[in-house]
Amino acid sequence: MMVLAFAALCTLPVLVKWLPLTRLLVLMLHDSTYSHIPLIPVVSGVLIWLDRERIFARVSPSWTVAGVSLVLSVVSFWLSSANVWEFSVANRPTFLMGGLVLAWASAFAACFGADAVRKASFELLFLLFAIPIPEPLLSHLIGALQTGSADAADAAYRIFGVPVLRDGYVFALPGVSIRVAEECSGIRSTLALLITTVLAGHLWIRSRAGVLLLAILVVPVAIVKNGLRIVTLSCLAAYVDPSWLYGRLHRYGGIPFFLLDLLMMGLAFRLVLWWQRPKQASGPAVSY
Repeated sequence: MMVLAFAALCTLPVLVKWLPLTRLLVLMLHDSTYSHIPLIPVVSGVLIWLDRERIFARVSPSWTVAGVSLVLSVVSFWLSSANVWEFSVANRPTFLMGGLVLAWASAFAACFGADAVRKASFELLFLLFAIPIPEPLLSHLIGALQTGSADAADAAYRIFGVPVLRDGYVFALPGVSIRVAEECSGIRSTLALLITTVLAGHLWIRSRAGVLLLAILVVPVAIVKNGLRIVTLSCLAAYVDPSWLYGRLHRYGGIPFFLLDLLMMGLAFRLVLWWQRPKQASGPAVSY
């Protein structure tokens, strides 16, 4: 019965906000920055289902937690449609999904209680990845990744001995000049790598410190990968064929370089596992 009530309460805000949610769905289909959003609730739901015996061991509705979450949800929904501040129009998807996530959290607390909320804290917090990054934070993150990628590419050119002249985000190679644009910041692959890393850390590293460390390492790993991607494409264009800058590797080259991301994060994962492995108890040597 509680499961049916929870499903109904989760469906209600979707129906109420159906029209703006359909607009967000169109945005997801045309902008890959938002393409991960539909997968997040599915993953969170699967994680809760797999751990259902522990999470729902003691069910008792918590109206306080549900009420606070519901109030915050209503406020967020209101901000998604009201032009209260100048930045609210650009951030309507953020407020919309924020309201939806809070409404789901409220329904969870109302149906299953504070104890279930505590035990499912990771799964509920994981829903935050479904909320688009707000402005101006998104612009600052893109700018930081853009600068870091340019610096990483500059370092790679020097390491590999490639003759290049740099002017800000512009690199001049023999016969070819490239600019590290905002579109080359790698924000989408970085976000995808962060989500994958946090999920993997939760499943295999039962330590908040270890998961946090892995999440922090995502940024330098993504920057190094993006710098190598820039160097690879520019060198192919300069020394093989300029069409490499407009070819399939440039347009669809995210997959092989994302695999490089996963390889580097896999090494970091093993290091964290090694760092957190139980230390063998050692006592004084005994002679017989």
